[in-house]
Amino acid sequence: MAGLPVIVKTVVEAVKRCGANPFIVPAMGSHGGATAMGQKEVLESLGVTEAVIGCSIISDMEVVQLGTLDNGLVVYMDKNAFTADGIVIINRVKPHTGFSGDHESGLLKMITVGLGKQKGASAVHSAGRKSMSSNIAAAARMALKNTHILFGVATIENAYDQVMQITAAPATQIVDIDKDLLVTAKRNMAKILLQPLDILIVDQIGKEFSGAGMDPHVTGRASWPDVSVGPEPNRIVILDISEKSHGNAVGMGMADVCTRSFFDKINFDMCYMNALTAGGTQSVRVPMVLSSDRLAIQAAMMTCSTVDPYQMRIVRIPNTLRIRDIYISECMKEDALKNQSISLLGDAEELCFDNSGNLQDIGHYDDHL
Repeated sequence: MAGLPVIVKTVVEAVKRCGANPFIVPAMGSHGGATAMGQKEVLESLGVTEAVIGCSIISDMEVVQLGTLDNGLVVYMDKNAFTADGIVIINRVKPHTGFSGDHESGLLKMITVGLGKQKGASAVHSAGRKSMSSNIAAAARMALKNTHILFGVATIENAYDQVMQITAAPATQIVDIDKDLLVTAKRNMAKILLQPLDILIVDQIGKEFSGAGMDPHVTGRASWPDVSVGPEPNRIVILDISEKSHGNAVGMGMADVCTRSFFDKINFDMCYMNALTAGGTQSVRVPMVLSSDRLAIQAAMMTCSTVDPYQMRIVRIPNTLRIRDIYISECMKEDALKNQSISLLGDAEELCFDNSGNLQDIGHYDDHL
């Protein structure tokens, strides 16, 4: 979520001016290994610390049961949030990576799945993907009725990972505002403008880039059939995992090839907790493992159906959150020149590998292109 520390700090300061004594509760379902310490560490890695924000962070996995929906779904909420005099929900609204509907990632999901902690997230996911959106809405309505939710602060980001809109939603309007903001968010999603692709190379996957490690709305490949994405590349290569992901390699199952260095960083316990809570295994399946970046890319090329390697349509991106600056293979230059939304930043050049066969600019080349 772009600008997260600034937004949280601003809300905390505003609440303090009203005479309240605010505290922060991590609202991330089963993320952080579904542990209190793990979730606090995730917040801290994103810049949300007690020193920066100016209030305490109370992280606990204990929940209270708010009730049961007509379909038998049990609704939970973080105990510390439930016992507070008031709750303010902060989240980014954007298309979800695992399901589609009127409500996807946003304020309602933060209420039901996020504040529901591991139990709440598991309960909502256990009901199935097809009914996910409607169940989130129904559970959120129950939470709004039975807790002290005051308002929500929702952001929408543009295709460049920048906050383009901030909306304060009173509790009585959260459901409607969440739905309306999703429409705007979908119109402003980042996407790769040159299609189709033979190979998509993703430098890094990570939870700070997408809940799915790499966003299927960008890659064109989803782990769940209920998500409408595409077009899909012939092969996807992932080279590394971000430090902030703490080894959570959810999303690797969408790749065909990865590197040994990537594999060695995987925290399988954290991955599997995330996958079990979500009710699926596809996102954590291990792709083909090669010993270097060069070999991983070559493996993808060798298994593509394109006969002439010089005509392979290859795109390299730093991650799925930031695709302002990307690399394209030379054979795509003519298509790029025809697209008014694309500017060529330089001439063709070879990828720079070190003596071990690894790229020398992983994770940061987009900062200086």
